Amino acid sequence: MLKQPRVRILFAVVVVLSFFGPRRAPSAPAAERAPDLATLTKISRRLAPVDLGADISKLPPSERKALRGLVRAAQLMDSLFLRQAWVGNTDTLLQLATDKSALGRARLHAFLQNKGPWLRLENDRPLLPGLGDKPPAGTFFPPDATKQEVETWMKGLPPAAQAAAGGFFTTIRRAPDRTLQIVPYAVEYQTELGRVAALLRQAAAVTQQPTLRVFLEKRATAFVTNDYYDSDVAWMKIDASIEPTIGPYEVYEDGWFSAKAAFEAFVTVVDEGETAKLARLGESLQDIEDHLPIDARLRRPKLGGLAPIRVVNSIFSAGDGNRGVQTAAFNLPNDEKIGQEMGTKRTMLKNVQEAKFKVVLLPISRLALAPAEQRRVSFDAFFTHILMHELMHGLGPQQVAVTGSAAPAGKLVTVRAALQEAYGALEEAKADIAGLFALQYLIDKGILDRKLEDTMYATFLASTFRSLRFGLKEAHGKGIALQLCTMLDAGAFGVSRDGRFTVDAAKAKEAARALTGEIMTIEATGDKARAMEVLRTRAVIRPEVQRVLDRLAAVPVDIEPRFVTADQLLAADGDGDVHVGN
Repeated sequence: MLKQPRVRILFAVVVVLSFFGPRRAPSAPAAERAPDLATLTKISRRLAPVDLGADISKLPPSERKALRGLVRAAQLMDSLFLRQAWVGNTDTLLQLATDKSALGRARLHAFLQNKGPWLRLENDRPLLPGLGDKPPAGTFFPPDATKQEVETWMKGLPPAAQAAAGGFFTTIRRAPDRTLQIVPYAVEYQTELGRVAALLRQAAAVTQQPTLRVFLEKRATAFVTNDYYDSDVAWMKIDASIEPTIGPYEVYEDGWFSAKAAFEAFVTVVDEGETAKLARLGESLQDIEDHLPIDARLRRPKLGGLAPIRVVNSIFSAGDGNRGVQTAAFNLPNDEKIGQEMGTKRTMLKNVQEAKFKVVLLPISRLALAPAEQRRVSFDAFFTHILMHELMHGLGPQQVAVTGSAAPAGKLVTVRAALQEAYGALEEAKADIAGLFALQYLIDKGILDRKLEDTMYATFLASTFRSLRFGLKEAHGKGIALQLCTMLDAGAFGVSRDGRFTVDAAKAKEAARALTGEIMTIEATGDKARAMEVLRTRAVIRPEVQRVLDRLAAVPVDIEPRFVTADQLLAADGDGDVHVGN
């Protein structure tokens, strides 16, 4: 019998972390009592185990060998992400791995689920006694620094250094004289990244697919030079049966500036048939942009030329791509320069979405929605809205003209830089609600089947309860709370006498349009104060919503994947260790 994937992950991570040695975690007073065995077991079961894999039988031996190497490289993203998330993760994982008690095993399982000792589905409740609150900025900045100190220091730097300090791929550290300094990821994580680069070069050497080979070679180079531009461009152009995403991408772990990218990996195989079906939606993006419900001056007259859509099935994910709630789709790269010049790629993890729909969304709909709405919940609407969510990340205002004494008048900065800690939740809300607006627009134009209109609002409503259960400290959960409160206020969603929710499609159509305009205007003006106020007042759980959430206690919040295909790939080679040079 094959080992469980998390055992293999643990083995690889412990090997790497042991190489670097333990790092002392700062002590902190306990914020609340750590969960006992029964409570922790109940919390961990909110992530339902699901076998996740794909048919790779048609791949030739060369591509299966390349795929095996990619899984090994992806494993190392777990150790990198653990280092980024909290300074004490190394010590804590090594200690938990040696605790053979029932409580120790439960804690280890929860640690691996959450990639650290804070329970993400419990609003970052500590897993262990004495931890205190989860550090909001990870380990990207000195542990004794404050946000104000770092921000003031950044503003005093020359333009080029300021861009590097606030960029995706640097950490900020103390120099020997206690001043702050910029350290590139290639230096901060040089040993791990050197091992990853070697594995990617090995995979590049065996694959027979040219665009895949080019990406792997360029990404290996990026890991040691800290310049990711060429490899991101190569990633956009991959046209192969294997679709890997590996590197530093999302900025959710940086709770100060939403600036520092966390390491993650997705190793997937392409579903050619489904990819072809969705290609026409990418062709409509400029038309949607031209009709966004915002001032015409805020629309972008010309989007980037590339907007590839890939429907894939996941073989393995790691790091920021596999902690707590599983990623169902993504829109990358986050580098605004590439987005402006070329566009972005949208990747749909179909087998992940199918599992979420079956295990989570359908049971939620039976408890949260009125009977008439339950019948309208469909996988097609769920899948298509997630795609449109990812497409909408790349539409709308992307830059803000800064005014005031802090910067030269008219200087352009990204929306992310302008909104800082408010950006994550507001951007996720924008993509959600603008996705709903865009679907209706394409239906009205006849590009999408009118039948979708009958299912998408009820499916979206059911999915709001799914996302709310991620917690209000999570960007998607907070963003969906904003949307639900707004839709309730507009009468788009209502509550029946038995507490179940209903849909008024006509009002939902107008409310989606209005909220899309409101959020995009906030982003276009970089109005952080307004963004914070909107989130403070409307990103909340109302009593009628909480009563439904209480009824969902027995329904899983999300899935916990067991990567059976990756496990088989590694077992075929005789072991699951991380190899370099063989």
